[in-house]
Amino acid sequence: MKNQKIYEADDKMISLIRDNYDLLQMLGSFGMQLGFGDKTVRETCEDNDVDTYTFLSVVNFTVNGSMSSASSDDSGTQPVVADDRLSVPTLIRYLEASHAYYLDFQLPFIRRELSECLNHHDSLGQLILRLYDEYSHEIRRHMQYEQKTLFPYVRALLEGHITTEYSIETFSKHHGAADKKLRELKLLIIKYLPNDGLHNNMLTATLHDIYDNEQWLHQHAMVEDCIFVPAIRRLEQQMKQSDVTRNISDMVFKGTGQNSEALSDREKDVIVALVQGMSNKEIADHLFISVNTVITHRRNIARKLQIHSPAGLTIYAIINGLVDISSVKL
Repeated sequence: MKNQKIYEADDKMISLIRDNYDLLQMLGSFGMQLGFGDKTVRETCEDNDVDTYTFLSVVNFTVNGSMSSASSDDSGTQPVVADDRLSVPTLIRYLEASHAYYLDFQLPFIRRELSECLNHHDSLGQLILRLYDEYSHEIRRHMQYEQKTLFPYVRALLEGHITTEYSIETFSKHHGAADKKLRELKLLIIKYLPNDGLHNNMLTATLHDIYDNEQWLHQHAMVEDCIFVPAIRRLEQQMKQSDVTRNISDMVFKGTGQNSEALSDREKDVIVALVQGMSNKEIADHLFISVNTVITHRRNIARKLQIHSPAGLTIYAIINGLVDISSVKL
């Protein structure tokens, strides 16, 4: 059951950690070291040059889905926070450190775990690793975009530089479902990977870590969507002296539902052709259909299977007997 306690500046820092051990990584992203003894949140933040109000805002939002008891609403929806007491420089430092944690530690850590518990001589194992590498590439590209484009833009705003070529709304176009492949990877492992004793135990432990990472990524996205983005929008409005308000509902990582519709024979033919490496034009010529029809079939396949990557479709095709594994080029 979710902890509904709202933490305040005079609470002991150890109380936060004791109640929510998953906040340990957050401390590191704020640049706060362990060994704070019985100091309060305020004292610990001041010792580490961290804005106390911003730290508590992120903590309370992560733990409870709100920054304070006054920020919750009756609908149970996630609040959108626009508060001029937030320290934007502190938020940027926190997000940058969170990116470094995920890219430099978590992604390689899970990769090593998968590599150790999968059979490298097994084609399915190789495909699972390929799918993970595709996910890693996608999330790395997403976070590097923020590092190279979004954060420099915000720092320029803080220095008083306004540009008409970029805004926080532009960022929303890049803030899509970067965790889609992680969910796909998790489901493919659960559904299709065979049980082989010790390696299966290791894979189960790795799956647990993948679930934890999925939750971390969701919380990270919500902090960006519900705290950071509104704060930057407010900063833009203040600098431009404008009351223009825009909706950010399309900025939250959107999950996809399950669909149990069966594939048609033609859709299966398209999957086989895709697994064999054919382009849309080659598939159209091979099946005597138009390129637009191929594109429609591919869209329907993705919707029905909730599989959006070549590696995922290859695994599906092998498991369901659409292709022989010996004919697949790895």
